[in-house]
Amino acid sequence: MKRNFLILLYTGLFLCHSSSAQLTQTESLKKALETTNVDTVAWVRGGVFAAGGNLGFLHNWPAGGEIVSSTLNGQFNGYLNRIIHHQLWANNLDMTYGLFYAYSNDFVPRKMDDRIDFTSKYGVQAGQSKSFYFSGLFNFKSQFTKGYDYNQTKWDSVSTSAFLSPAYFTGAVGLEYRRGSNLSLFFSPVASRFTVADRFYTSMRPEGAFGIQYNETSRFELGAYFSGRVQTEISKKLLYKTRVDVYCNYLARDKKDSLGTVVMKDNPGNIDLLWDNFFSYKFSRFWGFTIAATFIYDNDIPYKELPQESLPSGQGREPGAGLGWWQLKQVLSIGLEYRF
Repeated sequence: MKRNFLILLYTGLFLCHSSSAQLTQTESLKKALETTNVDTVAWVRGGVFAAGGNLGFLHNWPAGGEIVSSTLNGQFNGYLNRIIHHQLWANNLDMTYGLFYAYSNDFVPRKMDDRIDFTSKYGVQAGQSKSFYFSGLFNFKSQFTKGYDYNQTKWDSVSTSAFLSPAYFTGAVGLEYRRGSNLSLFFSPVASRFTVADRFYTSMRPEGAFGIQYNETSRFELGAYFSGRVQTEISKKLLYKTRVDVYCNYLARDKKDSLGTVVMKDNPGNIDLLWDNFFSYKFSRFWGFTIAATFIYDNDIPYKELPQESLPSGQGREPGAGLGWWQLKQVLSIGLEYRF
């Protein structure tokens, strides 16, 4: 019996050692795949999920303020790649959603953030090069729920956007420079973009909406496209991700109404720009601090300064008015965070 026990003990120790060695080897391979292009067959995944919020309550507070308020927000950034020797299938998914509740608004939720952004690429290494790929790209952008203009008195009577209104579809074939999962630079001289939206939204204004002509439901663009992604661990606790997308529409022309009057000027020089930034700092295994900031310039989304009567009394100018046509979204969150 003692002999059997020793055999069992030695077998267990051997299996533990083998498992530990395999785990170490797997982790080493995963780390290598993040920064280099390895000739192997493997699935590579990674990402960050963060959820946070806050709650405020005031009673008999002489300084004043919102009696009860709360915000909830969540963000997911993930990738899943399939490597088969010299071929690569790379997928990225970015999703965000945030809501604000206030006593003064009867706790009717107001949307603070809403985004769906999915990119899929398939590439084959270019000749003997390990860093360049001939790749095809597909990108989809939209949102989860309806959007409203909260500056309007009866804002909940008419929505300004919805799921698939708008929706942006981009297809491109080009050359990609890639170093593992942490660096990707893709360029295509011929990329198509298809924008769709419900006629309800494009018929609200003479210039249409989302770049789509008045009372139409879609728009086709053909142009040059660049997309760059970088991810780096500044330290074991601090992670930084950034993404830059640039699109130039060769077919851009001035938009006119049914009478031939120009309602919006446009030309191929008006490029579309998206710049995403994401910082994540982990306090512990499941708690962290995140800052996300997105800058967008799109000639199809004009800026109209808010009228003075819609601003709070004593407020001389709309916050951020100096940014003009730039679209800016910034979200700071402290709460649950899980990396994988």
